[in-house]
Amino acid sequence: MIIESLRSLYTRDLTKLKAEIESYQNESSIWKTDKNITNSAGNLCLHLIGNLNTYFGAELGKTGYIRNRELEFSLKDIPRAELIEKVVATQNMVDDVLSQLTPEDLEKEYPIVVFEDTMTTGFFLIHLIMHLDYHLGQINYHRRLLDI
Repeated sequence: MIIESLRSLYTRDLTKLKAEIESYQNESSIWKTDKNITNSAGNLCLHLIGNLNTYFGAELGKTGYIRNRELEFSLKDIPRAELIEKVVATQNMVDDVLSQLTPEDLEKEYPIVVFEDTMTTGFFLIHLIMHLDYHLGQINYHRRLLDI
């Protein structure tokens, strides 16, 4: 039950991420920053892609993904179509990994220590969806404030 719920939530929210990026009327606005808005929507999108590909793909799915977190925040002006392709590929990867997990897998210790202490895989996957939603909300506000 929890795995199907996670699949549904990740699908829903990665679909929303794609829709947010598609909703920018001015493609260059995806990369805008302003005063106290230091991260562009494009960089937040890259950050979410890197985060999920690291913790889902590399750790649980053994995809071989290698993260360069610094580039998630320093790359600029990647075309919208490329961002969308990356979101869709990430969504497919997340769903594939979740479809292979068992309820017992969620009770196991997550393979690496991410914070100060160990945690179960289930706990960390819930944390990751909250992280996704936090930045998804930032992207929504970014679009409404800076897409002019």
